[in-house]
Amino acid sequence: MQEIMQKNLANCKPTEFFKQTVRIKKAAEGWLKATKIVEILRRPPEREYKAIPAQATAEERAEIIRENAKIKQDLGMKNLSDIFDAAFVDNPEKTLEILALCCFVEPEHVDDYPIKFYLRAFYDMVNDPDIRDFFTSFTPLGQQNTVGA
Repeated sequence: MQEIMQKNLANCKPTEFFKQTVRIKKAAEGWLKATKIVEILRRPPEREYKAIPAQATAEERAEIIRENAKIKQDLGMKNLSDIFDAAFVDNPEKTLEILALCCFVEPEHVDDYPIKFYLRAFYDMVNDPDIRDFFTSFTPLGQQNTVGA
């Protein structure tokens, strides 16, 4: 069986990259709104973090740090589960649209390729430091634009 050429944002030409990222941006705006991922990530933990009193002993400090780490871990796991549900259960079409566009596949042809095509491409993209840095560099801008939204 012949392997499918996995063209994606990590291995495309520079001119293709910029044109495609504009298309992805438009789809991502609708995806973010539909999935409410920004709101999920901004949720406070169910339990408040504990402050470390100035007079706390080393053992007390260590215990509070462990408790706060557990609160943070629990929130992270809940958020991850809720993001998974929002992306893959509640909005699979919008999620696949973005993944398809990242692979230069027109969204209406997303089912023309096996899931391994998209998973391999996703792996390539998130493990490419330049691609990852490009997209994460916009995170502060997105946070500024959604304040008060």
